[in-house]
Amino acid sequence: MADQRNGSGQPSNAARNVYAIDVEKFKIRLKEFYSNWNENKAGLWGSSDVIAIATPPPSEDLRYLKSSALNIWLLGYEFPETVMVFMKRQIHFLCSQKKASLLEVVKKPAREVVGVDVMMHVKAKTDNGTDLMEAIFRAIRSQPGADEQVAPVVGHIVREAPEGNLLETWSEKLKGAGFELADVTNGLSDLFAVKDADELINVKKAAFLTCSVMNNVVVPKLENAIDEEKNITHSALMDEAEKAILDPTRAKAKLKADNVDICYPPIFQSGGEFDLRPSAASNDESLYYDSASVIIIAVGSRYNSYCSNVARTLMIDATPLQSKAYAVLLKAQEAAIGALKPGNKLSAAYLAALSVVEKEAPELVPNLSKSAGTGMGLEFRESGLNLNAKNDRMVKAKMVLNVSLGFQNLHNQTKNPKIQNFSLLLADTVIVGDQNPDVVTSKSSKAVKDVTYSFNEGEDEEQKPRARAEMNGGENLMSKTTLRSDNGEISKEELRRQHQAELARQKNEETARRLAGVGSANGDSRAASKTSADLVAYKNVNDIPPARDLMIQIDQKNEAVLLPIYGSMVPFHVSTIRTVSSQQDTNRTCYIRIIFNVPGTAFNPHDSNSLKHQGAIYLKEVSFRSKDPRHISEVVQQIKTLRRHVMARESERAERATLVSQEKLQLAGNRFKPIRLTDLWIRPVFGGRGRKLPGSLEAHINGFRYSTSRAEERVDVMYANIKHAFFQPAEKEMITLLHFHLHNHIMVGNKKTKDVQFYIEVMDVVQTLGGGKRSAYDPDEIEEEQRERERKNKINMGFQSFVNRVNDLWTQPQFSGLDLEFDQPLRELGFHGVPHKVTSFIVPTSSCLVELVETPFLVVTLGEIEIVNLERVGLGQKNFDMTIVFKDFKRDVLRIDSIPSTALDGIKEWLDTTDIKYYESRLNLNWRQILKTITDDPQSFIDDGGGVGIFEFGS
Repeated sequence: MADQRNGSGQPSNAARNVYAIDVEKFKIRLKEFYSNWNENKAGLWGSSDVIAIATPPPSEDLRYLKSSALNIWLLGYEFPETVMVFMKRQIHFLCSQKKASLLEVVKKPAREVVGVDVMMHVKAKTDNGTDLMEAIFRAIRSQPGADEQVAPVVGHIVREAPEGNLLETWSEKLKGAGFELADVTNGLSDLFAVKDADELINVKKAAFLTCSVMNNVVVPKLENAIDEEKNITHSALMDEAEKAILDPTRAKAKLKADNVDICYPPIFQSGGEFDLRPSAASNDESLYYDSASVIIIAVGSRYNSYCSNVARTLMIDATPLQSKAYAVLLKAQEAAIGALKPGNKLSAAYLAALSVVEKEAPELVPNLSKSAGTGMGLEFRESGLNLNAKNDRMVKAKMVLNVSLGFQNLHNQTKNPKIQNFSLLLADTVIVGDQNPDVVTSKSSKAVKDVTYSFNEGEDEEQKPRARAEMNGGENLMSKTTLRSDNGEISKEELRRQHQAELARQKNEETARRLAGVGSANGDSRAASKTSADLVAYKNVNDIPPARDLMIQIDQKNEAVLLPIYGSMVPFHVSTIRTVSSQQDTNRTCYIRIIFNVPGTAFNPHDSNSLKHQGAIYLKEVSFRSKDPRHISEVVQQIKTLRRHVMARESERAERATLVSQEKLQLAGNRFKPIRLTDLWIRPVFGGRGRKLPGSLEAHINGFRYSTSRAEERVDVMYANIKHAFFQPAEKEMITLLHFHLHNHIMVGNKKTKDVQFYIEVMDVVQTLGGGKRSAYDPDEIEEEQRERERKNKINMGFQSFVNRVNDLWTQPQFSGLDLEFDQPLRELGFHGVPHKVTSFIVPTSSCLVELVETPFLVVTLGEIEIVNLERVGLGQKNFDMTIVFKDFKRDVLRIDSIPSTALDGIKEWLDTTDIKYYESRLNLNWRQILKTITDDPQSFIDDGGGVGIFEFGS
């Protein structure tokens, strides 16, 4: 939440497209400016006779400046490199010709509302503006009523250091002009404190976007990472959240992307390292979500330059101390918000929060943050509106405040450094109402039930024996077919149970033999780390380009970054750089930080290159300082762009390097006419920006070839590489398809894939224009439906003919060892479930379980399945989950979630018929830990009874 970032400086993209100052709004706000100045001249405005505001040049960095805020508040846009001087009878603008022409429209309204004349001082590009400044100083000295013996008081913003030639010259001349200088920061803060109706709308829209990002992007992303035990860094989460803010459609918010921006890079913190200060940043450490861990999230977005903010704390299997501290913090923040009523002092908010903590948990008082937040608007932190114990300024209706409260450096009684220290933070955007405050970020829940996650539910000691018995079949769950029928015949469930018991015995023997053959070697499914070739930027020192004033240079041709070190330009190949970032401090000094990949550290294992030079010394990181923020921004952008291009190229090269060499396609030629199917689309699609074209699929001597009219769009699929072939005619779907699941990956365009699909849309997606419902006996409607049926049947028959001819081809002796035949899904055995992210219709075939319509595709070979566990099965459950455990225990299990309970009996019958052993459990099991235990000690697994042992570990 770095307050040095230029949050108010840049107008939105929409604003930059059409410059048009809102004259009516200018009138209202100019009158308000002069009124506030006249009423509070001796106090907030430092007795200023003149107010001079100098706006610096534009910057790519996010920073918040009072000068920029005044520009946007008064004129609607920022006018960089512009000096505004307000006097009692005149307003002077010192700026370029283009800005002066834009400001012409304010002359007449300024004279009408406050009786001042607007004077333009146009600076030429080659002029330093000295003469124009002297003219302004003469106007200051000759103001009506000015005493020649007393120097006029000129108010300016003390904390804003001058930037650029114009402002540096202005600052130097102003200090030497003999005026008495005063600080007007408090006056501007009071001027911006109370918002008008338009400003409040902007704040509410910003708050809506912030909550949408939190609810629809951040929290689901975190929950998915925790649920699937993914390794994801704080900085990666930050990037995802930032993209969602800049593109509101990702967060399901109907706001124009041109009008929005971030307040600060989103903040994610976990793993015992917490910083509640506004300058905190997301690091490159992985998200930590074990028991007793805490995750702090802060997201801020802007709409038309107006800020909003929200911060939440998530707790995983919270300890009693964490639960108590959060409950107290929540109550304290609500008390602080409740104290923000017109007529109260700003200090009342913090004192109300402090009172709650002193009463509920006095031992936590030393850990409470020293402030309950700040004012907010065009600036993320409006100075003078700090919610601390000493601020006596009054709360006014229509103020906007960021109420932020936290506990810092609390301690758990544990030796685990990741959870030993923790902090808690809550922040909300609040608008002060006439009666009660309005929390505009309330849609982001902070209730205890919504921020606490528990993974230890149902694992108490008294529940373990029962869970174990259930999963081992000792106490099977009841279903419709469990009991014997009235005439004494054995039910389907009883027959299945007997068959499953026999399958369990066979499966345990088979698994024991397989693991015994493997031995006790540790299973690590990860491939050996990829070795890197020697990185060479320049073959000879003479190839290095000459130095230019010892500045950082980017050599795009040789993919190198040249850094000035001890007076020499030292080249580094861009692949050696891990991250690059820039930062600007309060003195307008810019820093660039470059972190390198160091072999032997986390996420950077030794490769053959580093092992060959074991005595080498590696540069871990380097920082440079500069007074030129524009150059720093350009360097950072160029390095990131070059690195991205090199990484993309190397990634594609690595993908191709791992491909198994395929035999060459033998074309049919004159031997026979190739079997052909036309007007097909392919998935995955070819890359490129051109219009997608349909193609044709031909069966040749030893493989298929798919091609379009573009020469580069061609894919060969060898018969020997086909593991499964499927033909799925359109019934309730919109497409008829052929699908090939391969043994080894191939490249389709620039994508590496094991699944290739060819399809035709059998039905056009159309929308009937004309409004009302049509009769079921409408001749046009009947004719249209008939045409659709005929088209679907024609396409299905064309595919069926192609499949039959290819099946005949595969019966020839040379293909007998491939065991190829098109398989067709059995729709009557299908069921709905969520194998990836969306609900799909999953259908068994004779040898697989497939889902071939939604991407990514699902193809599971039944022969590779060890067991299936049906989880969350129980009375009253509407859905259950299916976990597929493969014979290769090093392979991750496959989960299909949210299967309707009505499909349970059908799935059990299908599994039993295909001789797959299944279990049932009331809980979801931690399969990653179970399989790791098995692969680490296979002998114990065999001794414990094989498949039965799985559930011993799981329970």
